[in-house]
Amino acid sequence: MDEELFFKKLDNLCTSKEIFYFLTSLKVMSDTMASGALQRISEVEVDDNGLKNPDLLENDVFRALCFQFEFESSKLSNTGLLNALQALIKLRIDPQSTLMTSLLSESQERLGRGELTAENLCALGESLLELEGPSCAMLEQIVNHMQERDIERWSPREIVMVYKILQVTVREGKQCQNLLNRLNSATLHTVCQLSPNFASVILNSLVVLRQTQAVPLVTALCKHSVKHVPYFTDHELVNVLEAFLYFGQKVQIFTEALERHVPKSIHTMQPQTVSKVMQYCCKKLILSKPIFDAVAEDFISSADRLTTDQIAAYIVPFGTLNYQPPSASSLFRKLETVLHIRLRHFPPHTLLNLLHSCVLIQRYPINFLPKIFSPYFLQKLQAQPPGLNRVVMSQLTQLFLTVTLECPFYEGPKLLSKYQVKASTMLHSSPDVHLLKRVKTGLLHLLKKRIYFASGVSTPYFYVVDIEIKLDEEGFVLPASQLEEVHRRIALCVDGQNRFCAHSHNLLGQEAIKQRHLQLLGYEVVQIPFFEIERLQNTRKMADYLRKKIFPCTYG
Repeated sequence: MDEELFFKKLDNLCTSKEIFYFLTSLKVMSDTMASGALQRISEVEVDDNGLKNPDLLENDVFRALCFQFEFESSKLSNTGLLNALQALIKLRIDPQSTLMTSLLSESQERLGRGELTAENLCALGESLLELEGPSCAMLEQIVNHMQERDIERWSPREIVMVYKILQVTVREGKQCQNLLNRLNSATLHTVCQLSPNFASVILNSLVVLRQTQAVPLVTALCKHSVKHVPYFTDHELVNVLEAFLYFGQKVQIFTEALERHVPKSIHTMQPQTVSKVMQYCCKKLILSKPIFDAVAEDFISSADRLTTDQIAAYIVPFGTLNYQPPSASSLFRKLETVLHIRLRHFPPHTLLNLLHSCVLIQRYPINFLPKIFSPYFLQKLQAQPPGLNRVVMSQLTQLFLTVTLECPFYEGPKLLSKYQVKASTMLHSSPDVHLLKRVKTGLLHLLKKRIYFASGVSTPYFYVVDIEIKLDEEGFVLPASQLEEVHRRIALCVDGQNRFCAHSHNLLGQEAIKQRHLQLLGYEVVQIPFFEIERLQNTRKMADYLRKKIFPCTYG
């Protein structure tokens, strides 16, 4: 039978029984046809759980095929040899069997004689990775042969195969950086041809091989990934998100693609994939309400099957980005139920991160704070990395300050003073230096003298005030150094873009809780957000703006 007609008929067969019946009708077939039949059998009889029907290995037709490959391996074409090897590995044939030993030995001899094409080398590389993993000595031989070929002529499949081999054999890429440079350059011209799987594999390899200098390729791959978002498998999407995080990429249209994909697919997504999506949003400070609302609903229905790390990954971004979804009541009720049942299973630092994120958005974990403030739990925190560093102690201090200021009915144990810090070291809390300078210049124009305001004022209560102004009982401004007759304190919060979610006017949780606490501590908080002052063109306009914000009663 003509090979083209053979493969056309073979592709329409959906069970091994149909394939065996078809093969018995043929008097003669080439080794390429026979290996193609083995590949089709592996496609229809193997799924994620392995071989569906182990009895097929005892079928007479199957055994006859294997007999031919075992005893005539030296007569096979390269394509027939390597396709058969791939199919038999997929069918979980014993690697120590004489059949597999014969095929591997013949492949190694042909590799040594330099008889394999680039496509053959890729097929052999895929088989060896599947069969023996990164420890296989032949993989290095394959890379050496590939280096001698014209990389510019490689197909996407060949490019991907070499990345996969280098990823497991080289790791940091230092030993083969020259090859990687050539490979990265050649790949840049084929990006538009890459399938979702190929794009994902290459991005993952670039992360593992730490190719931080391959910026044009990474950027092109990240942009190319946008159109594949609906078609990525869970594993592929996780690889792509990890690459975005590792290389610091932030592509708005990629986020928009996620916003379209995640809400309608979340019920079929693996928890680890949802966790990675939330990590991506959290690290990039992307408050995507469609994604967050969908994740909240998913948590309510599926929290019982999540690991402790996944629970934290789902919930912490809500606090970090200061967002309560429409289903917030049900969301935090479910979280409380899960915590009651599984509290002792949470690693100490995971639990602290989780509860701290809740208080950022005024969800108070009162029932669990006695555990957090207990000496035993604090010792466990200290014993496990990162220990009681400044960030961890800032979280503890802020939790304690929250219950002191916002939950006066709390009567549990207090946080010992040795675990409290006097000044916050939280991320995104530092002021925008350029913005602060502009505001101070405007204040100087308004108040005439520098003595009437202070900047970077440390309060006795953990927080640092960007700019503080003191007023007496009649509303007159006092020198900043004066301690007596201070009737009102005004805290100016000069909020640059680093204190807001990306492309948003939504304050981050850390800044929101600071302004809330300053008010509870007696300050009059005046927010000076970047988006209100970035268009003020001169000092006079800035001073006029500040007068209106700080002294609204006397303005005009």
